[in-house]
Amino acid sequence: MNGFLLFNALGKLGIKTVVKIRQRVAEEITTTFASSYKHEVTLAEVLHLQSIAAYGKQATGEKYLITPQA
Repeated sequence: MNGFLLFNALGKLGIKTVVKIRQRVAEEITTTFASSYKHEVTLAEVLHLQSIAAYGKQATGEKYLITPQA
């Protein structure tokens, strides 16, 4: 098993590279790095059996966003 910690990796790149990466992400946040969600689920709804059945499928193109609002 292997892991990847973003902050550790960014720390090894140097400030110029990190600034360029951040700039690119900021410029492309609505295109390349955009996400879309099938449904938003509140923290309260996460434990409902119907919600678990829906987001538990792990189907391609069906991301669920868990929001902190009650």
